[in-house]
Amino acid sequence: MGMSDSSSSMSMSGSTSGLLALLERLPGSYAGPTEQESAPYGVVGVGEGTLAAHLIQAFALPSLTRSGTQFVLSSPDVHAAAVDYADLAEVAGASARRVSTGGVAGEIDTLMPGGPLSTYHFAQYLAHVTGHADEAQAADAALADLAGRCGPHVEENNPARDLAWSLWGRTPLLLATPDADALPHAWQQLLARTGKILAVPLLGDLLPLTCGAFEAQHERGDAKVALILGETDDSLLLAREILESRIDEIIHVPAPGGVQGYPAALALWYFGAWVAAYLAERYQMAPADPAVLIRAQATLAGEAADPAQLSAPRDDLRRSEPVWAGDEEVSGGPDDGDEPDDDDEEDGDR
Repeated sequence: MGMSDSSSSMSMSGSTSGLLALLERLPGSYAGPTEQESAPYGVVGVGEGTLAAHLIQAFALPSLTRSGTQFVLSSPDVHAAAVDYADLAEVAGASARRVSTGGVAGEIDTLMPGGPLSTYHFAQYLAHVTGHADEAQAADAALADLAGRCGPHVEENNPARDLAWSLWGRTPLLLATPDADALPHAWQQLLARTGKILAVPLLGDLLPLTCGAFEAQHERGDAKVALILGETDDSLLLAREILESRIDEIIHVPAPGGVQGYPAALALWYFGAWVAAYLAERYQMAPADPAVLIRAQATLAGEAADPAQLSAPRDDLRRSEPVWAGDEEVSGGPDDGDEPDDDDEEDGDR
């Protein structure tokens, strides 16, 4: 029993250190297409591309467009939906760009690294190809600053470790202004997928929620902590005042360095990834994707039934070579079919 527990502890430690190393290398690691596409832009995200499409709303409308360029961000488990969206856009008159973490070569324009950090690559891709390279660079600068302050070598005054400690044993409530509702979405995903806890986003009109949520069950406010993500407005500040008498603690998580817009959104997503990794470490849980999630995604993708499918290495932060429909030779990713090394597979055997 002791040997089994020791082996499990070593596995979790290795998985956590692997993810932390990946997070440290993430800023500036995007190396995909940078040439601007034709405007106007529309974006649809499904599967692994959902969150990036939500974060990137300042650059591309989250809808189908009848002209210009339609971006469809996806993963193999939602292949059918991605194909339908791209076909609809092309019928309407737009040029579709299919960006995915895997699938059939003829149905992918650009192959992106997969896994929970794929959001960074999808988002930076959209920033560049919609003509916002300067904001993509500003986002990388904000991420690099966070990496220097949140890395595992920073043992004191590490904001990500400190926040993870504040969340330990509690249920986070996630709040943001209406125009930043991508942030509660992002943090809920990160805290569940990586941190292995349930967080509850409070969306829509906050006043009815905060005024009524604990009236019938006052004890439900115990062990709750509210995270205010990004900028505030009058309604959010009033909701904070109401919550102060109903839950344990309220913590404001502003964008680092005063950045705004897209750089702020991506930086707050990145900070959430650090917090989630340290929270998993505190719970002595592996931050890797659960085996059941991997099996479910593979089943939906039909990987066993179609050996011709491409699949980008999960969480590999090196260049994934673009895969252009119609190419005679196709590269499956940075290793061209080689097995990823241990550092790149923090999620263990897949």
